[in-house]
Amino acid sequence: MTLKYLITGATGGLGSRVLAYLVANVPRSEYAATSSQEANRALFEKNGIAFRVANYDDPATLDTAFNDVENLFFVSTENFDTAGRIRQHRNVVEAAKRTGVKHVWYTSLAFGGLRSDSKIGVQRAHLETERILQESGVTYTSIREGLYAEIFPIFLQWYPDTKTVYTSDSTSMTFTSRDELGEANGKLLIRGGYENEIILLTANEALHAADLVKIINETTNRQVELTLTTPEKYVEFRKANDESTKPDSYWQQILNWLDGFAKGDTEMSHPLMGELLGREPKSGSQAIRELLKENPNATWPETEKGVGWDIAKQQIFPYEAFWCV
Repeated sequence: MTLKYLITGATGGLGSRVLAYLVANVPRSEYAATSSQEANRALFEKNGIAFRVANYDDPATLDTAFNDVENLFFVSTENFDTAGRIRQHRNVVEAAKRTGVKHVWYTSLAFGGLRSDSKIGVQRAHLETERILQESGVTYTSIREGLYAEIFPIFLQWYPDTKTVYTSDSTSMTFTSRDELGEANGKLLIRGGYENEIILLTANEALHAADLVKIINETTNRQVELTLTTPEKYVEFRKANDESTKPDSYWQQILNWLDGFAKGDTEMSHPLMGELLGREPKSGSQAIRELLKENPNATWPETEKGVGWDIAKQQIFPYEAFWCV
């Protein structure tokens, strides 16, 4: 029996939200969830959700998981080793081709918007995956996902005890609600189309570091200060205060990020997300205010697999809490 939708990364921040949308809007016979871990099977199956193991490092599991699938929602890995990530992604694309998947929906990132010249390290793997998809002959859509509002602290290097935020310049950033991205991706899957295209899903408000600090202070009653400096002096400051003696390659990556910020890689806008939602997406400032009102001490690890993670779990399994990775 052909499966209409297969959601990879279904225990992750975005995949879980896309699955939640399908749970609420599509007959359960039409979709299944995947995880790289067999131990997660029971979590889904006892809630009536079909499950398949899909380990990006094990092509045999991919062939089994992708068999008789029409639409594959291909969530990119969290492997920050670019070569390792590309290898994993190539495994997925090749398995999709072998098994005859009708349409691959790939979750790329929005650094650079619809441009394809970003030098930010994490984006390079996505651009290479898009090239692999284009050359594979499979029908695909690359969805460049907006920057999650939930991870704004990592862009500021802000933590609850931070007194002063140092940033290299006043680069603007567009942040998007991950909850709304889950909804928009789900609607996109159901609507279909965009064959062999690269699309952009993002909110439309550009925020500067000063805007983010103001939101933090107004929402949490803190008195965080902002100090602007050059990229080079910023890296010098970070190195001088680094307790783990990171290698020079790490600091070069930071400079690459800052160079991308200066070139506008974090500022993007496109109407498609609003069209899919049927409303204007939440602005970044609204999403971040809501996040901080719920958890004034939100930090990067907590927003990635804490606050937002709990919300995603409750969307799929509203009567049961569980932890899975």
